[in-house]
Amino acid sequence: MDERRRLNRRHMLFYSRVYDRKTGIFLGYLGNMNEGGMMIISETPIEINLDFLLRIDLPDENYTQSVIDFEAKSVWCNEDIDPNFFNTGFQFLSISGESKEIIAQIIDDYGFRE
Repeated sequence: MDERRRLNRRHMLFYSRVYDRKTGIFLGYLGNMNEGGMMIISETPIEINLDFLLRIDLPDENYTQSVIDFEAKSVWCNEDIDPNFFNTGFQFLSISGESKEIIAQIIDDYGFRE
């Protein structure tokens, strides 16, 4: 698969839960993210080329929100190195300015240093 990502993703030191807001279903855990998108780790594959209304639960820190709500599109899904899991890449479609600031803070606070 050719690399289409323009921004490097930062692997996270915590695994926040990601939910489908429309159904309330738990989709998986946040694996990595940048200002343009994220990858989640799930137990089942997620269909690609679909728009989702998602929610990320934030860690217990001093953020201005306890969750981030946004719209994202699933753009790829592959089996994880562990065959019991799948990795799905999402592109952010619609996200508030405040949530973008929180994402930048989370990446700074919890992203692996390269």
